[in-house]
Amino acid sequence: MQIMKYTVVLIPDSEKGYTAIVPTLPGCVTQGETISQVSERAKEAIECYLDSLEKDNEPIPEEGELHTLQLKVAV
Repeated sequence: MQIMKYTVVLIPDSEKGYTAIVPTLPGCVTQGETISQVSERAKEAIECYLDSLEKDNEPIPEEGELHTLQLKVAV
């Protein structure tokens, strides 16, 4: 068994809770009401995503260097 490490981005929802996305795994998204809950759900989502790739004999993506930006725009 190999241990993989992935960055998870938490986005506060406009109502209550958080959405979690995993940039290295397209479509790997989940939600939770608390940071603790969304963290556990993100871990489960990543594990399911990777299990699916293994079953389909697809390569497991390794996370490369990520860059983030925060931009201000006028609206």
